[in-house]
Formats: sequence, C-alpha cells, structure tokens
Amino acid sequence: MRINADFQQRAVVHAGELDWVASPMPGVERRMLDRVGDEVARATSLVRYAPGSAFSAHRHELGEEFLVLAGVFQDESGDFPAGTYVRNPPGSEHVPASETGCTIFVKLRQFHPDDCSQVSVFPVDIATHMTPTRPGVTAATLHADNREQVRIEHWEADTAVRLKAEGGIELLLLEGDCIESGEALSKHSWLRLPPGEPLAATAGANGCRVWIKSGGLADVV
Repeated sequence: MRINADFQQRAVVHAGELDWVASPMPGVERRMLDRVGDEVARATSLVRYAPGSAFSAHRHELGEEFLVLAGVFQDESGDFPAGTYVRNPPGSEHVPASETGCTIFVKLRQFHPDDCSQVSVFPVDIATHMTPTRPGVTAATLHADNREQVRIEHWEADTAVRLKAEGGIELLLLEGDCIESGEALSKHSWLRLPPGEPLAATAGANGCRVWIKSGGLADVV
C-alpha cells in the first residue's frame, strides 16, 4: 500500500473529513495520512481506540512516536492522557489499549536506528515559551536532537508564520485554523513539506495550535 508515498512532494490530508477504516484489531480504526507498506509499514495515521479495545503485542523495529489527541491511551507502563507525547525507540514493544477510548496521532518506523531514547512528555511537563524572533508564536519543545525537532506551537490570530527546514516540515493542526500556501487547514488537517520547501502560513481569526516537526525527512527518498 502506498499513500502520499512521494516524500519529495507537498502532501495535505484533511483528516477530519476522512472515514474511519477498521484495522485488523476489533475496535481499533484508522485514518491513514501516509503509508509505505501493508500491516508492517512506514506510516503516519490517526488511530481511534473504542472503549475497552486493545491492539495485540508488537515490537517497534524502527520506533514509534505518538501524541494523544483525546481520551487516555494505556499500555503496560501506565496511562497517557490527552496531550501526552511519547517516543518508543527501535526495539521497544508493548500492548496498547484504552479502557475509556482514545484517539492518537502516530508515526511508525520513522526513527533513525541510533535513536534509542524513550521519551514521555505529559501535559503537566510541557512548558511553553515566547519566541522573540517569531512574533505571535509561543512554543513548547517536545523533543530535539541533531536530526529533528518536535514542538507544540500556538499561533496568535492572524499571525504570519514562515519556516524553512532543509530536512522537511510536518504539521498537524490541533485546534483552530490557518491558511498555508493558499490552502485552508482546519482541525486534524495534516501537512507534509519536502526538504527545502518553506512553510508559509497565516493563522485564522481565532489563532491555532499545531504539532510541528522539522528535520524528520532529511534521509527519506
């Protein structure tokens, strides 16, 4: 299966408008954003767990990264409420589930093999800060290394945002709306820009909040 599999091209998916598609596990559904492969795949998706559902035990050969969008995600290590950001490195494994139901944004098989850090950032641990060189933007760093940076950003109403990343940019709109390169983005719209292509966005009248990654596509062909 190949969905938005040309990583040298701009890709946009208005995920909030997509139907949920059943996964092989009862009660677990997906909205696929990009994918290269079948059930074992390099993939970016929204995944929804019905109350009481679980996914079978599995190993992350090339890592897993996710942000909890709603509800409470659970595995053997604990509970992860909405707003939690997690990185499970290559070689990790777990049995994901949700007693009350949840929705997550998840990226699979996209780690560098040397990235061995386990990261769990809970909402109470997220510290936002002003960005003096970017008026109207506040940011919270979730993860940063010499390959990529992952942040939650809030763009105030009508703020113009211009970013360029040699290693590409990926964005998920969490709240509000914006215009990027003339295209309207709303809640759960997902954008991927190839290396070197700048982000040119303007927040809507009520501002917006975004998950944004830069640098993550540097080695993708």
